[in-house]
Amino acid sequence: MDYYYYYYYTTPLALLLAWTLVQGFNLLVALTTSRNRKLPPGPFPLPIIGNLHLLGNQPHKSLAKLADFHGPIMRLNLGQITTVVISSSNMAKQVLQKQDSAFSSRSIPDIVKEENFHMFSVGWLPASHPQWRTLRKIMTSHIFSINKLDASQHLRYKKIQELVAYCKRSSQMGEAVHIDDAIFRTMLNLLSNTLFSKDLADPYENSGKEFKELMEGMMMDMGKPKLVDYFPVLKIVHPEGLRRYNSRLGKLLKLFYGFINERLEIRKSPNYQNTDVLDALITTSEQNPQEIDHMHIATMCLDLFDAGTDSSSGVVEWAMTELLKAPEIMKRVQAELIQVLGEGNAMEEADVARLPYLQCIIKETYRMHPPAPFLVPRKVEQDVEVCGYTVPKDSKVLINVWAIGRDSTFWEDPLVFNPDRFKDSKLDVRGQDFELIPFGAGRRICPGMPLAIRMIPVMLGTLLNTFKWKIEGDIEPKDLDMQEKFGLTLTKLRPLRAVPLPL
Repeated sequence: MDYYYYYYYTTPLALLLAWTLVQGFNLLVALTTSRNRKLPPGPFPLPIIGNLHLLGNQPHKSLAKLADFHGPIMRLNLGQITTVVISSSNMAKQVLQKQDSAFSSRSIPDIVKEENFHMFSVGWLPASHPQWRTLRKIMTSHIFSINKLDASQHLRYKKIQELVAYCKRSSQMGEAVHIDDAIFRTMLNLLSNTLFSKDLADPYENSGKEFKELMEGMMMDMGKPKLVDYFPVLKIVHPEGLRRYNSRLGKLLKLFYGFINERLEIRKSPNYQNTDVLDALITTSEQNPQEIDHMHIATMCLDLFDAGTDSSSGVVEWAMTELLKAPEIMKRVQAELIQVLGEGNAMEEADVARLPYLQCIIKETYRMHPPAPFLVPRKVEQDVEVCGYTVPKDSKVLINVWAIGRDSTFWEDPLVFNPDRFKDSKLDVRGQDFELIPFGAGRRICPGMPLAIRMIPVMLGTLLNTFKWKIEGDIEPKDLDMQEKFGLTLTKLRPLRAVPLPL
């Protein structure tokens, strides 16, 4: 026991000491070889930890402040990892559009390597990998094509009506609705019905909590690198016991494997007919096993739930929070909804085009509260020249879209929630306008964007046109808590609870 204690606590220190000596030598070499290349500016690193002490618990904010001093392309040493941070729309365009191929690989946190998840996931495979292109094509053709989304519109309408029914019951009982949970259940059941033809949560009850906690926990783990991500030399000992966190990922994959195996048994019936996405994926795997197998299917399911639930519920929750904080904006959008739809009438996807102020509100929410503040971190596989600077090989690259959305050189009064700034603007969120890129851009743009663009306006518009809303308790609008909880996605620290009132 004493030997184990000694090994567990002294080995990481010995490894770090050895690494420090090696790094000192490497620094001397770098100083003599870097005269012909210009590295991005950045804060001076401390021994061993580099610039880790500057991150804090809100890295998107800390790095935005540092960028104000060091510039829109900035280099930090986070432990062993050279990290380059992009903090302006012009620089983001350079990286995500003009030099997209050089920046298309992922920086993979150690936690994602559990079950070899990174080798099967469309979210983590390199874009240069043939399997990534195959999976992306399958995902688009079976789920996110215009024809597929048009064909499944009735399902989305049904799930939104279930959301309305849940809120009506809360209204009748005078109870507050946990907005994030309600939207999460809606998206969860929409995706589970699209994929598996079943609900994963009771649409009329506060259920699905365990699944939500698993998803949120995994997103937090992926967004907050552990010590081994900053010091890969420590992988030998894993001082933080990282594998205990990975049980979340393992549990979710086990759940999806269960659905696959269940469907394989059902498909043995001679009268069974293909009905949903899972059937289409299984059929594809049987016809082309070299393209996709059951591990790919389970991983793809996790990718879809990962991207489609937490981020969408967070956007609607932030939008509702901003509207409750600014009652005059709430009144304006509800007046627009009444004029176009009629008070209390159901909203459909085709109605969004006739609701410009609602669209402005959603864009403003994306600007101030992007779902993924750094998108998904990237990595360069070789030295890359960007605007006169060299991004060194193996650097981790962060696109601080949170900072870009609050850049005072482009946005007037960037800290004010003002949907009118988009009134006569052609800026869009589809990855062509780099001042507003909540879904990213280029070849690694979020594949679920077409679904989010359809669902989020209808969910928000339906809630606003079916009920009046009141903050739970005696909280004044100006006192609403706006603190953020940092992870791969950016959610509210304290969830919004609001009471739906009859019109």
